Amino acid sequence: MGYGYPYDIVLSLKLTNIGELATFDSSLDKMVTRTSVEIAIENGRIAAVGTAVGDCDEQIDCSGGVVTPGFVDPHTHPVFLDGRETEFAMRLGGATYEEIAAAGGGIVNSIDGVRNSSESILVARVKPRMDKFLSLGTTTIECKSGYGLNIGSELKSLKVLDEVNRTHDIDIIPTFMGAHACPPEFAGDPDGYVNIICKEMIPAVAEQGIAKYNDVFCEKGYFTTNQSRKILETGKKHGLVPRLHADEFEPSGAAELAAEVNAVTADHLMAVREEGIRNMADSGVIATLLPGTTFFLGKTTYAPFEQMKQAGLKIALATDYNPGSCYIQSMGFILSLACIYLHMPPLEALKAATYTAAKTLDQHTEVGSLEIGKKADIILWDLKGHLEIIYGIANHPIRQVIKSGRLVN
Repeated sequence: MGYGYPYDIVLSLKLTNIGELATFDSSLDKMVTRTSVEIAIENGRIAAVGTAVGDCDEQIDCSGGVVTPGFVDPHTHPVFLDGRETEFAMRLGGATYEEIAAAGGGIVNSIDGVRNSSESILVARVKPRMDKFLSLGTTTIECKSGYGLNIGSELKSLKVLDEVNRTHDIDIIPTFMGAHACPPEFAGDPDGYVNIICKEMIPAVAEQGIAKYNDVFCEKGYFTTNQSRKILETGKKHGLVPRLHADEFEPSGAAELAAEVNAVTADHLMAVREEGIRNMADSGVIATLLPGTTFFLGKTTYAPFEQMKQAGLKIALATDYNPGSCYIQSMGFILSLACIYLHMPPLEALKAATYTAAKTLDQHTEVGSLEIGKKADIILWDLKGHLEIIYGIANHPIRQVIKSGRLVN
C-alpha cells in the first residue's frame, strides 16, 4: 500500500517479506536469526512477530532484506561547537593524543566554543548530528556533557541535550561529565576542581534533573582513582548512576574502581589489567568497548575482548563520537571494526550494539531487541543477512529506519 496520509497517524503497521530477522530473544537468552516472519506494530510498539501476524492499517514490503533492532549507542560526546581537524592533521604528522593534550589541545580545546556559545547555537549544532545518527540506524543514544567544565556551561550542555531530546525523534539518555578534564583555570589545582565538581556542580546537576548518569575520565593526566572515587560516590548520593572512562591508555586501576563503586559500565579498557576484568565480572559491570577510538587515533592495541568474554563480562559497543579522538557516527562501521580487530563473532557484535548497549542505559525492557511490547525501533536494510552488515565495512545501505513505529527517514 502507499501512504495516502501522514504516516505518523497510522495506528498499525506490518513488515512483510523479511528475508532475515536478527535480534536478541529474551526467552532464549541469546541472539537468533529467523526467516519467514512478519512483524506487526501497533501504537508504536511491537504487537506480534510470527509467520502470520494479521491485518494492519499499512504494510511495508521488506523485499527479502534483513531487519534488525535500531542501534543503541551508549557512549557519545556530541555537545561541542566545532571539530578539531587541526589535531587530526597533527596526529597524521606523528603527534600522539597525549602529546597534543600536553600542548593545550584535546578536550580543553573545545571548552571556549561551548562556554561562549548560546544554548540555541549549540542546539543548532547538536540537532543535525542527531539527524545523522538516526539516518545511520541509531535510535537510542547516550550523550554526555563535558566540554564546558564549569557550572554554567555544564548545565547549559545538559539543557541542550534535553531540548534536542524533546524535539527530535531519537531518544537521548543524558550523562553529566564535568570530570572530563581539568579546565585551564584549575591547571595547577586539580583537587580544587574536584571539590567544585562535588560541592557545586553535582548538586546543581541533580537539582536540574536532566542527567541520569555521572561519568569520569579516570586516566593519567586527567583524574586519579581517588579523585574519581570521590566524584562518583558524591554523584551516587545525589542520585546519579556512575559510569567510567577506564584504562584507555594505561592500566590505572579504573576498572577495579568501576567494580568498587558499582558502576553500570566501564568504557574503553584497551589497557585493562586481568584483575580489573575479574573484578568487573564479579560485580556485574558491563564493558563498553570503543574500537572506533583506537582506529581513529591510529593505535593498534584494542580492548581484549576474548579475555573479557572468558571472564564472563557482558560486552557493549559504542561509537565514542566526539570532536577530537573519534569523529565516527556509524554503529555499522563500529560493528565491522569490532569483528575485524576485536575478533567478535558477528551476532555477538550485533547484540553488543543493541541489547547489551540498552542494558547499560537501563533501557533494555524498552529497546534493543525486537520483542512483543517493546518500542518498534527497527532498521530495514537493503541487505540479505546480518553478515553483510559486517562485510560492508563503510557501506551500509539502510533502506528505512523506524522509530517508535514511525518511519523517520
